[in-house]
Amino acid sequence: MNRGDDRKRIGRGFHRQAGEYDQHAVVQKRVVANLSRLVKTHCSQAPQRTLDIGCGTGGMLSSLYKLYPHTQLCGLDLAFNMALRSATRLGPAAMLVNGDAECLPFGDASFDLVVSASTFQWVQRLDNSFQECLRVLTPGGLFCAAFFGGKTLWELQECYREALASRSRDNDNRSGRLQRFKGIADVRSVLDSLGFSQAVVATETEMDYHPDVPALLRSIKGIGATTPARTDSGGGLGWRGLLNDMVAIYRSRFQRNGMVPATYEVIYIIARKSGADK
Repeated sequence: MNRGDDRKRIGRGFHRQAGEYDQHAVVQKRVVANLSRLVKTHCSQAPQRTLDIGCGTGGMLSSLYKLYPHTQLCGLDLAFNMALRSATRLGPAAMLVNGDAECLPFGDASFDLVVSASTFQWVQRLDNSFQECLRVLTPGGLFCAAFFGGKTLWELQECYREALASRSRDNDNRSGRLQRFKGIADVRSVLDSLGFSQAVVATETEMDYHPDVPALLRSIKGIGATTPARTDSGGGLGWRGLLNDMVAIYRSRFQRNGMVPATYEVIYIIARKSGADK
């Protein structure tokens, strides 16, 4: 699958699930709250123009509107229905754009503040996305982002690989198609290469719990993401058998007190574009 097809697949997934996103986005809502606090701490004065990349259903935009009711808000999302949800939620308080984080449809130095919550794990080229954020920031502008890192859903991925290994040939390449999120070292390297000033990168761990593994998979699907097993196997009896094996491994290894855990590694970025102090 080439880059363009992959981006379309991601966009379609979130487009389809926009109506269910909020009821499943438990960890994502915590990330919005945490990121909002970071913005408030590091933004020394109210920004005139603010961009939210991957605005989803408008949670971060709503939080920014409460913090800075006079800022000009703009939200961008690859999934049209997500942008539409934000537009319905924010009304005239925000301008909404259907667009790609790797090719922002805005001019240079357009925003004093650029934020993004739970989005950059889905981009193909993190360096392209961060370069675009740098480009659209005014001199001295603030970049605040949070997204999922490489240890996210490690339990699910580990159990999937084990189930696949028990059923597949040694050269089966499906395990290589799992979603691979960037680690903190990769993120720091990208930021250093682009010339952001005062860049700080940190991680936190968020835990989510579900009554069983199918409930976890439904939650992942409910926000618009695809589970690794479904993406890689093409359906049919083979996929159902692989899924059942994965569920059994997950349950036996991780279930405690009738619940199964899911780990999310959240990478937080606070960085500033070189220029006048804000």
